[in-house]
This record gives sequence, structure tokens and C-alpha cells, in this order.
Amino acid sequence: MRLASYNVENLFDRAKVMMLDTWAEGSEVLQAFAEANEILGKPQYSQADKDKLAELLIELGLEKSDEAGFVILRRNRGELLKRPRTGGLEIKAEGRADWVGSLELKEAPVDHESMLNTARVMEALKADVLGVVEAESRPSLLAFNEQILPSVGGTPFDHVMVIDGNDSRGIDVGILTRAAYPLVSMVSHVDDVVGGERIFSRDCPDYTLATPSGARLHVLVNHFKSKGYGDPRRSDAHRKEQATRVHAIVEGLIAAGEMHVAVIGDLNDTPDSDPLAPLIEGGLLTDAFHHPAFEDGGYPGTYGSCTANNKIDYLLLSKALFDKVTAGGVIRLGMWPGTRPKKWDVLASLTAKVNAASDHAAIWVDLDLG
Repeated sequence: MRLASYNVENLFDRAKVMMLDTWAEGSEVLQAFAEANEILGKPQYSQADKDKLAELLIELGLEKSDEAGFVILRRNRGELLKRPRTGGLEIKAEGRADWVGSLELKEAPVDHESMLNTARVMEALKADVLGVVEAESRPSLLAFNEQILPSVGGTPFDHVMVIDGNDSRGIDVGILTRAAYPLVSMVSHVDDVVGGERIFSRDCPDYTLATPSGARLHVLVNHFKSKGYGDPRRSDAHRKEQATRVHAIVEGLIAAGEMHVAVIGDLNDTPDSDPLAPLIEGGLLTDAFHHPAFEDGGYPGTYGSCTANNKIDYLLLSKALFDKVTAGGVIRLGMWPGTRPKKWDVLASLTAKVNAASDHAAIWVDLDLG
């Protein structure tokens, strides 16, 4: 069977602020958005909370209107704020129960050719089991599978699943499998907490699959906390908590006799980083990139320019699973290759950077499960 992972960076619609030329351009908006939502979710707003919230909403462009370039403030009932004629914002609510609504990122359609190129990469993968990162929802992934994949000559998967996670931006993780690899069970970890806070930025779903040989395979799809915005120390600490928790989940599965376990997805850090050490060190899991049958295509990374500092996508395999690898590789057909020089071969339809399927490569391994 072929197991693969791909960060598709949304299928149909994506937050506008995440569609800028570089991540850095939108990082301040995303940081302000995250901080404002953190305050908005509090049961009680202190005066300091109110002052900071007003400052953040103004920074987001909401001083004069509930709609700005990148965000929308939806106020359905209750009184969150007033806009004095003299300018500024005055927060009137005393806590979350005083108003009904939400602060949301505005979305825009993904470039049409980019969408088709995402499907072309998925078809080129020829995967039996495909973990996807940054899918908007199960209905979106299902529609993409049934409508867009066949339009480029691909064969739709038989099983499609996404469990809603903790990210309000519509970037969840999910899985697609062929008929021979049905989902036997699913366990969500959206409510796992440490220190009173949820651990996973999205989720760490544990999908249990049956195989034709009768073996069981656990696939844990992940998308760890980004480095893109916020205090780097807090982001690093959050990823380390996530890595520690995933390690504990895997350890529990193996202790229970479940020997075939894979942790896949975008972990947003490098193999030698301190945040990922709890997951990568210790011998419980091994990166498929280290297998002698794995071909990296001449580049060690999986994101952007694919340098070693951009190795952030993973297929981490338990020992029993690693021993069953027969081949593996990286598909960069949908990634912009640059021009001076052109780094790798791409789809004929990828003629401009905006047409790139994703900034991430797709990665795969073939497994002989008997």
C-alpha cells in the first residue's frame, strides 16, 4: 500500500490574509486576530482586556465598520462595542455571555489553476491512504474528491473523513482512503489539554484502518503550531507540548499491541529542533526520509525552497512499519520551482507562482503489509 501526506493549503477557499505573496505580509494581521479572539472568548473582560481588545480591533481595520480588508466582525445579538463619533472603539460587553457573534477571517476563492494542480498532484501520488493538511471541511474535501479529482483524470477515493479541529480559519486535517483500506475507528484529540489549554492547534485524529491482509494501521494526521506569528518562545513551547502528547499517544498504542503506527503531516519544525525532540528522538518513531529506499529528489526539505531548514513535513513510522517500507519519495510537481535556476520539474500547467498547488511537497512511502 502507498501511504502519503500532503499539505494542500485549502481546496476551494482560503483566508485572504493567507494568500499574500509571503507569510510575513499577513503575520501581523494573524497575530492581532488570534489575540483578539483569545480575549473575546474570556468569560469576563477586565478593563485591561477591553483596552487591549479595542486596540487590536482598530489594528485589524474595524474602527469604523464591522468589515475590513481581511476580517469581519459578526454581531448577531447583544452589545459588544460602540463607535464614538470622536473616533476609537469602546468595548461595552463585560464578558463572552453578553453578546452573540464572532470575529472571522474573510475568505477568497483559491486560484482555479492552483486548485486543478492540487488535484493533479494528488493523482500523481497514486496513494492508497492520503493524509491531508489544511482542508476546509469534510464537505469541501468530499466535493474536491468527487468533482475536481476526476476532472484531471484522477480516481476518487472511497472514504473521506475530516474531524473539525480547534482552528477557526478552516484549516483542518483529514484522510482519504481506497476501498481496500476502510476506516475501522476514529479517535479525536481536540479536547486534550495541558495547563488548562487545548494542546492541538487543529487536532491529532487517530484513524484506524483495516488492510486486505487483516493488519490494522493507525494513522495520526497532524498540523502543529506554526512559527508564522506570535511569540517564538510560546510557539516553540506549544509545538513541544504537541510533540510530547503525540509521543504519549503512540506509546500507548504500541503498549496495547498496535504495532503499525504512522504520525504524518506538517509539524512546522525541523528534525533537529528542540520542539520536535520528544517525538523524533528515543527510537519510538523513525522518519521515512532515513530509509535507504527513500528518494528525496536531491533536496532535503519539503517546503518553500526545500533546503534542510524547510524540512517540516513528515511520515514518522513505528519500528514495525518502518521495517515494511519498500520505497518512498517526494513529489514537488505542484511547487513553484523558482526561475534562477529552476530547481525541479513541475506540471506543465504550473506557469506562474500563483498557479502553484501548494508551498509544500507531497511525500509518500510504499509499505509491504503482507
